[in-house]
Amino acid sequence: MVGAPDVVKPSDKVEDHSPHVNGSPVFTISNDINGDSTYNMASINSSGELKSPGDPPDKKVTDADAEKQPLSGKKEERWWTTLMQVAVPFFIAGCGTIGAGLVLGTVRDWDVFLNVSAIFVLVPSLSGLKGNLDMCLASRLSTQANLGNMSSMREVISMVVGNISLVQVQAIVASSVVSVFAIVVNTITERAISGPVVLLITASAIFTATTTCFVLDFVMVLVIYASHKFKVNPDNVATPLAASIGDIVSNSVLAVTAQYMYEQIHFDKGDQSEVSLWQPIALMCVYYSLLPLWVFVVYRNKYTKKVLTTGWTPVISALFISGIGGIVLDQAVDRYRGYEVFQPIVNGIGGNLVCVQSSRLATHLHQTAIPGELPEGARIVEWPWKTLFYGTTAAKVARMLIILALFGQIIFMTVADFVYQGMVTIQLAFGLTYLMCAMLQVMVLLYLAYMLIHLMWKKKKDPDNAAIPYLTALGDLLGSVFLGLAFVILSLFGLEYGNNV
Repeated sequence: MVGAPDVVKPSDKVEDHSPHVNGSPVFTISNDINGDSTYNMASINSSGELKSPGDPPDKKVTDADAEKQPLSGKKEERWWTTLMQVAVPFFIAGCGTIGAGLVLGTVRDWDVFLNVSAIFVLVPSLSGLKGNLDMCLASRLSTQANLGNMSSMREVISMVVGNISLVQVQAIVASSVVSVFAIVVNTITERAISGPVVLLITASAIFTATTTCFVLDFVMVLVIYASHKFKVNPDNVATPLAASIGDIVSNSVLAVTAQYMYEQIHFDKGDQSEVSLWQPIALMCVYYSLLPLWVFVVYRNKYTKKVLTTGWTPVISALFISGIGGIVLDQAVDRYRGYEVFQPIVNGIGGNLVCVQSSRLATHLHQTAIPGELPEGARIVEWPWKTLFYGTTAAKVARMLIILALFGQIIFMTVADFVYQGMVTIQLAFGLTYLMCAMLQVMVLLYLAYMLIHLMWKKKKDPDNAAIPYLTALGDLLGSVFLGLAFVILSLFGLEYGNNV
């Protein structure tokens, strides 16, 4: 049964067009005054019936019952349906990460990368930033689609305009912060600071972040809307596709933009009188002048107004976490040949899979609980095997993602090696070490995702906006560190990658 709340304020109303679970309506309470807070009041008990927070407690949910509860969507998905919906975009995304690694392997010898080492620091930070912003947008829109809020074209347009404008605001501000971090690192390593270098790094970062986000966001919106129309769960499709070409586009745009700015500033001539700085300055002025317009659009939009003031801490914090991964990349590229090829693959695959899981978990919480209250039988801290293998609502999908990661990494590792070297050169020791670090990263991320999302929900923070930035940034950091350790261990035994070529 559905228990009615004890008190309903006069300004509140009960809507009958709320989402349904197992064919029964899930009543929501919305506030007419601000119009931006809608909380789901139903949860699912162990017998599959709807249950409100006011009903008597049900019997303890067993591990087997917990796995039977739907994690995302309005009804439980068959495992093969979830697998097919996740696998296709996953392998498309894998091709993108391979391309991103090959791009880095190609551009590492360009003048700007050789002479401005801070550009390597920007690579994971900007890729992570783009992934954070795009995947947060995908998660927000996927949740709205699963809650049934995409039936009106007018609402869809409002949602899209507000969210894309929000991403532009976040991209401009966050890329400026990233550039400051890279400039500080460059100053420490080079023991000098140069005005042209500051302009080069800042202009390249802003242009890369805003351009890639703007283009890819439109693609992602179309994917989510099409998924909703064709009754495909967008949680399974949107986040992997958001990253499918994102990394390769981000790395390519950064490399081309930085090299172009480098050539236009005339670093090589060494004559300060011939230095031309008008292009990076003009580019920065254009984007900073657009910032107030984007802020105005976001502030007037009911779907994004709240995020404008509350969604900054995760994004900015994630930038510094990814920045540490950038320092690892900058140091490893000079020491270990091939590291730059495999690093985007490890980071990208782990980030893609954990975003699928986090998006599904967030949708599940939106559908089955109110902010501040966990669904029945759920805990913030669980044993790892319960969240990864058996015993919770997340375990079934987590098992699938781990198996998918294993087979995917084998394929992507082999393809990347073949394209980079012209033939398959991977030795058994490298392959096993690579797979161990990649699988460890994925399992750690999935476990952290379960705890982090439930913790944020308990603290009344929306996981769609707050969780993904931390998870993708941790994926970049853990992937870079674990892969670096793998290369170090292999070098100690004389088994470096490519030593048999």
